[in-house]
Amino acid sequence: MTLCFSGNDFKYEIEGVMKLFIPATLFNIVYEDKLPGDDDYVFVRMKRFDNYALLYVICYYKGKKGRKAEKAKNNADHELCLSRLLFKVMSQITGIVPKWGVITGIRPVKQVNRYLNLDMSEIEIADALQRDYLCSQEKCDIALKTALAQKKILDRLDKNSFSLYVSIPFCPTRCSYCSFVSQSIDKCMGQIPEYLDNLCKEIEYTGTLVSKLGLVLDTVYFGGGTPTTLEAHQLERLMKTIAASFDMSHLREYTVEAGRPDTITKEKLETIKRNGCSRVSINPQTLSDSVLKKIGRNHTTEQFYKAYELARETGFDCINTDIIAGLPSDDAESFSFTVDKLIEMGAENITVHTLSIKRAARLNRDREEGLLENPADQMVQYATKRLLESGYVPYYLYRQKNMLENLENIGWSKPGRESLYNVYIMEEVQTILAVGAGGSTKLVDLDGKRLERVFNYKFPLEYNKHFDLMLQKKNEVEDFYAQKE
Repeated sequence: MTLCFSGNDFKYEIEGVMKLFIPATLFNIVYEDKLPGDDDYVFVRMKRFDNYALLYVICYYKGKKGRKAEKAKNNADHELCLSRLLFKVMSQITGIVPKWGVITGIRPVKQVNRYLNLDMSEIEIADALQRDYLCSQEKCDIALKTALAQKKILDRLDKNSFSLYVSIPFCPTRCSYCSFVSQSIDKCMGQIPEYLDNLCKEIEYTGTLVSKLGLVLDTVYFGGGTPTTLEAHQLERLMKTIAASFDMSHLREYTVEAGRPDTITKEKLETIKRNGCSRVSINPQTLSDSVLKKIGRNHTTEQFYKAYELARETGFDCINTDIIAGLPSDDAESFSFTVDKLIEMGAENITVHTLSIKRAARLNRDREEGLLENPADQMVQYATKRLLESGYVPYYLYRQKNMLENLENIGWSKPGRESLYNVYIMEEVQTILAVGAGGSTKLVDLDGKRLERVFNYKFPLEYNKHFDLMLQKKNEVEDFYAQKE
């Protein structure tokens, strides 16, 4: 399909709106004042006059044609106006009406937070979202509930604080939907000793740096991959290195993703608990053995139940469980059972993801072959209804490209058990210093409204090979705070 622009260059946003209707598509971009040829196209025109701008969109798709136009004041947001016109035309042609409207970014709650900072009422915010962004009432409600839950956390944020992210990019096996930087343990066992040596050095180097800068450690998050792929003594070494390298006296949260039940042992749980971990993730993704087998998760639901109980016996009173709506071969009944069972078990956090098919994931082939047909929207609606009824609150929300039915991921929590780290990284309000392969440091200056990123080498092999050069990247952290001064 060709996207043709005349009198404007709103490529990014217009392309984003089109992908709501035609996901994972590469568009041909042209800049001309005339309609393209006979193939499918979108023609986006803006013509300025003294007191107004004439905006119109013409679409031709699969033999159907639609057109909408409007006059807009010169001080209006013309990009947003054209996005709305395109949304209405494509909805008319395809019969698809994405519930988030023209909110195409990954953090829709940021828009609500902006309205809250303007002291707008809840009714005014809902009206603005529906009027300006064509957002459905259903999504307005969930975004507003999420923003209000976050506000209690953000109001207590120390501007001089930071979080530490520790990357363990190894997994026992690779799930079919995964596109994260992670490697199966059987293929990279030989890299782990050197990786751990270098990771400890990076932790120590980072500890010296933040001490010099006077930053205060707020939360620690072990992610991956699957951190509990490591042995207990390896986890202990890392956690003791952190404790020796940072002032832990202000720490409010310490999370370790023990995501795969088949990596969890009593010894590992006792080790991370003893070394300060206060929150652990044990992720079933689904409580259907047949679905687990389909997606390449080499564990059973029984292993999840045992790992969960083991975490409780070890003393963990904050457990997160991830599930995914829209997994291949899953259905509404099976998904509903998963939601109901986790609520019954009393997990403090339940994160409901919607399947997102990335180019690097094996499931991309299944989508192309039409094997991913299931009611993802119905699943998400059921989870939302049951979790709200059961007293859970949504506290963070984000979207990804190529998500089934243009849905979202929502973190649900029992009141007061929200993950601080998840809120900070989603809303980009706190510096996150990342250590390890694939780590992405996010530097935030709230006063100066600055946001910068520093990327570590992506894979363990190159992380090890270029470690000295990678440490030099940490100088960018010091440079960022020097600008602040």
